[in-house]
Amino acid sequence: MSLVVPCPACGAKNRVDPARAGQAVCGKCQARVLDGKPLTVTGSTFVRQVLEAGVPVVVDFWAPWCGPCRQMAPAFEQAAAQLPGVRFAKVDTQAEPGLGQQFRIQGIPTMVLYTNGREKDRVSGALPAQQIVDWVRQRM
Repeated sequence: MSLVVPCPACGAKNRVDPARAGQAVCGKCQARVLDGKPLTVTGSTFVRQVLEAGVPVVVDFWAPWCGPCRQMAPAFEQAAAQLPGVRFAKVDTQAEPGLGQQFRIQGIPTMVLYTNGREKDRVSGALPAQQIVDWVRQRM
């Protein structure tokens, strides 16, 4: 069974072997489909890159004025590099207030884990990289 994963660079949908998801490249633009780096998503890309992604997605809802958010950013990047079969995404709630409201984000940073287009779990507050990895693994 293959997964359908949208390319972070061009948005094209790609069929990906789950066992090789971390090495998959886009058939259209040749970018890595899951490159181990957080992807910035907006109101126009959220559905395709998060809800329609064929892999689990961890979304960090944050804002540039938030000290704990800025403090957690390197840990979020480290966690993304450790989980190659999971997409990591960031939503700037200052630039995208509608997404924060739509998904009932009441405090930041808040991480939400989506699987099959549905929220599976969420956690608020800044976490170190290993705790993020452990949280994702326990909830998948």
